[in-house]
Amino acid sequence: MIATVTTQVSEAPPARAVFEGVLLGTAVGDALGLPLENLSPGRIARLWKGKWRMCFLFGRGMISDDTEHTLMVAQALLSHPDDVMAFQRTLAWKFRWWFASLPAGVGLATARACLKLWLGFPPGKSAVHSGGSGPAMRSAILGAYFAADAAKRREFVRASTRLTHRGWQAETAAMAVAECSALAASSSSPPDISRLLSTLRELSPEPDWHQCLSHIRAGLARKASVWDFAHVLGSENGVSGYALHVVPVAIYAWLFHQRDFKSALTAAIACGGDTDTVGAILGALCGASGGPGAIPREWVDDLIEWPRSVVFIRAVAQRLAEQTTSSHGLGGVRYFWPAVILRNLIFLVVVLLHGFRRLLPPY
Repeated sequence: MIATVTTQVSEAPPARAVFEGVLLGTAVGDALGLPLENLSPGRIARLWKGKWRMCFLFGRGMISDDTEHTLMVAQALLSHPDDVMAFQRTLAWKFRWWFASLPAGVGLATARACLKLWLGFPPGKSAVHSGGSGPAMRSAILGAYFAADAAKRREFVRASTRLTHRGWQAETAAMAVAECSALAASSSSPPDISRLLSTLRELSPEPDWHQCLSHIRAGLARKASVWDFAHVLGSENGVSGYALHVVPVAIYAWLFHQRDFKSALTAAIACGGDTDTVGAILGALCGASGGPGAIPREWVDDLIEWPRSVVFIRAVAQRLAEQTTSSHGLGGVRYFWPAVILRNLIFLVVVLLHGFRRLLPPY
């Protein structure tokens, strides 16, 4: 049985602050890391001069699939907070329509799973074998929502994971993010690192997972930077999309920098590679710990998104908070979904322009 991290030191922060911190933290981390995705640390250092800021489109930031999936999970949770099978079916339909809206960024495993869903495979049979980080990037909100219920937390994370990914790495990493988020949502105090790592160790018996946790413990003990920790994992040229690379780096940066959102995000994104996913997961954990007030205001203000705007994200957080005291699901927050296709076409054009820019110096 998986142990539950508890605290007797301080009370849990307000639910709305936690949910808003997770959702906005995901969006900001995703948007900040997106323009640098798949670049090496050296290239990032040469391209990135001065103050860290949004730079996807005229000094503004846009979200990618990391935030979109998190919002889909949150919306499915608003429909079915007590029935995991209904939650999974609802989330499956959200994935189908999300895939049909022509998203510019989609992982191979998730794309194959979405195709299987459209071909008629039931949600329990749509997953493909993969150790990717897709499920981990959308599990922080589940951890925060079910912070006081370990059994439901694991049940809903498992249902979300097995919709697209079938592999112990993907599931363990998703569970780990949920556990960290639950801990942050349960206490306003800094995490008890020894107890947290002990809980994470029980998520899987696999030696590779235990080695990741040993690296986290050793790195924190010697106060190694996030950059140095990524090197220990073999990610000196950038953090890959492998779940056992992305999630340990995000957890390490969260623990190393505690509640300093800006320092944690900039240190992790500077490691290169899958920067938007590392940023999204780390942003969610830092947001769960410090609430929306911990997120730099200018980064939130510089998000340019519609119809899934900052106002929409805050509305989802508010409804999740209201639902925690309700006896039934309140239903998802409505938005003008036909606009998503137009938004995705604009997003694709900007992604292509970034691709052409990368052909130019400095190399």
